[in-house]
Amino acid sequence: MSTDRAPAAPSPAADEAPLRVLLPQILPALVVGVLASLLFLGVSALSEEFKDVLWEDLPDALGIGGYSSLWMIVVLTATGVAVGLVVWKVPGHAGPDPATTGLGGKPIAPGAVPGLLLAGTLALAGGVSLGPENPIIASNIALAYWLGRKAAPDVPGIAWVSLASAATIGALFGTPVAAALVISEALAGHPGPGSLWDRLFAPLVAAGAGAMTTQLLAEPTFALGLPPLTDPGWGDLLASLVIASAAAVFGLAACFLFPYAHAAFRRLRHPMLMLPAGGLVLGLLGALGGHLTLFKGLEEVKELTANIGGWSSGELAKLAVVKLVALLTAAACGFRGGRIFPAVFIGAALGLLTQALVPEVHPAVAVSSAVLGVLLATTRQGWISLFTGAVLAASPAMLALLCLASLPAWLIVTGRPQLELDENGRPLT
Repeated sequence: MSTDRAPAAPSPAADEAPLRVLLPQILPALVVGVLASLLFLGVSALSEEFKDVLWEDLPDALGIGGYSSLWMIVVLTATGVAVGLVVWKVPGHAGPDPATTGLGGKPIAPGAVPGLLLAGTLALAGGVSLGPENPIIASNIALAYWLGRKAAPDVPGIAWVSLASAATIGALFGTPVAAALVISEALAGHPGPGSLWDRLFAPLVAAGAGAMTTQLLAEPTFALGLPPLTDPGWGDLLASLVIASAAAVFGLAACFLFPYAHAAFRRLRHPMLMLPAGGLVLGLLGALGGHLTLFKGLEEVKELTANIGGWSSGELAKLAVVKLVALLTAAACGFRGGRIFPAVFIGAALGLLTQALVPEVHPAVAVSSAVLGVLLATTRQGWISLFTGAVLAASPAMLALLCLASLPAWLIVTGRPQLELDENGRPLT
């Protein structure tokens, strides 16, 4: 959620008793949290079923390899055609140009939600290098805003936007902590009456309900099984500082190239040309980088880190570069999806590359620091980047290192072009 556009949560008026204001917010927040999680889980389950058909059932029936180069090119190109049809023909055109949207933002028209969810589901199943977060958050915001305004017209619309944003972030990460950090960052730019915790109360209820629903139904985990860092020293700190900064520079390369890639696809002028062309490029990249460079990257990064020491530096460098170009292509040509999960894969590949080149670097330090740097560059979400880097390592000792490593990395990325454009195609800074 971009902090310059994120809505502030509703806060009690100065002359009202906070208890009378906060208690009535609990039920709506619980409802929004549960429904936001169910929508996320439903889309995830549907995309997984369709993914199995595309990448297992059909290749088996045809007697070909599911991840052969030819099949990757065919499926990714076909996915571009399918998503292009949705963007072209389905009412609402699957929402605005995804190159101009980040996490959250203003509610889209409810009529665009079915097309957006369908386009996002097809991309997830078809192997596009984007995650589910942007379409899910945008859809939940649109539905919560529309239904909330109908059910309780006296409640400010910004309250429903805030609840839906927090609920979906909680559902995506399986914990309300990420939502609390993001909403707190948003509130810093939107001062208002009431204490911070008064203003965070309802969004945290929604985030908690979304997270618990996801935990109960799906049991997600982001831990990569990295060896724990138990006794960090000065060498670990130095390594974290250098790796996070280098990874931030690497991620910035995509940000600088993004407007040019977007403009190149826009010259095709029609979604039935832009998206199939993007799908073809992604298929060729998949053939070059292998199946690990497909999809959003969360399961693939676990496969990557399960074999520490088993990858050559050349293989890891290729994986990082191919995935970065795939993320750049998918985001520029019009596929609907988010950047967080592919960025995690890129960071993990860079971290393992560093560890392969300098074996003395602890794997948890290398991977978490690199993920932090890439996420800072590609999302400009400081708290999300810190949180993700920390939970991947599942090592409390890493948190202090990452907090310090984020400082030089942030100096590198702040004020630089983002992986997001304004409505005129110019990069945001």
